[in-house]
Amino acid sequence: MENIATISLARPVSQIADELGRSFAEYGFAIVCDHAIPQDLIDRAETMARDFFALPDTVKRGYHVEGGGGARGYTPFGTEIAKDAKVHDLKEFWHVGRSLPVGHPLSSTMSPNIWPDELAGFRETFEELYRAFEETGARVLSAIALHLGLEVDWFEQSVEDGNSVMRLLHYSPLPEDAPEGAIRAAAHGDINTITLLLGAEEAGLELLNRQGEWIPVSPPPGALAVNVGDMLDRLTNGKLRSTTHRVVNPSGEAARRSRYSMPFFLHFRPDFLIQPLPQCVEPGEIAPPPILAHDYLMQRLREIGLA
Repeated sequence: MENIATISLARPVSQIADELGRSFAEYGFAIVCDHAIPQDLIDRAETMARDFFALPDTVKRGYHVEGGGGARGYTPFGTEIAKDAKVHDLKEFWHVGRSLPVGHPLSSTMSPNIWPDELAGFRETFEELYRAFEETGARVLSAIALHLGLEVDWFEQSVEDGNSVMRLLHYSPLPEDAPEGAIRAAAHGDINTITLLLGAEEAGLELLNRQGEWIPVSPPPGALAVNVGDMLDRLTNGKLRSTTHRVVNPSGEAARRSRYSMPFFLHFRPDFLIQPLPQCVEPGEIAPPPILAHDYLMQRLREIGLA
């Protein structure tokens, strides 16, 4: 798998910072193991996700929030489309976001979560997984901070009460009537700060390298594929790359079975100003203008049909 770094989060962040940073700079991706997400929690969450997507379509659609941009609850097949793509992705998903107390100053930018009544323990399982993803993401960000010459805790305030979203994804067996050119997830870049992905062991996830070649990303069981999102790319003026990636259709037996995964899209606070770091801007170079994280998110969601 080329030289995409495989990083153990059990090591001190000072020891992994530059290895992680180099992989993000070259590929936009790294494989992360020995993270803070217990395997028994992963197993429970995967079972719960499969049980939800097995519910009747009419039940699932009852949790689709019209006009909600897919931010919470269920998004049916054929809704999301990658930027500049001609056809919609072959997937359905459920979103869990941050639960804010009533009256929180950021509540206007984050809708309350909704939970399916049909599955006991669904809420408890995924709130626990959300917290575990946050803990792991914070450790990755600490390493990135050191790589960029910042204080180890630099990102803490930028993501505190951030608009992070956990997605439960179901790619169904490939339908015979799929539109020409449709794949499970068309080539795209992630909008957010970093993405932590569970469930990428099965073949299909690919990144586009600097040479224009599609490279498979296949972490070992239980490990995470972690990639740079557009917000971190913008903050670092492209020094850490938000790499185009996709999930291609399988062939043979794999085409006749479902694929499941759980990405966690770690976001900045909605009111965080994304302003390129001075050390990432060369003399005379024109950097992107500052923009609030929420404004950038809404701009990008409109491009993919979710706002």
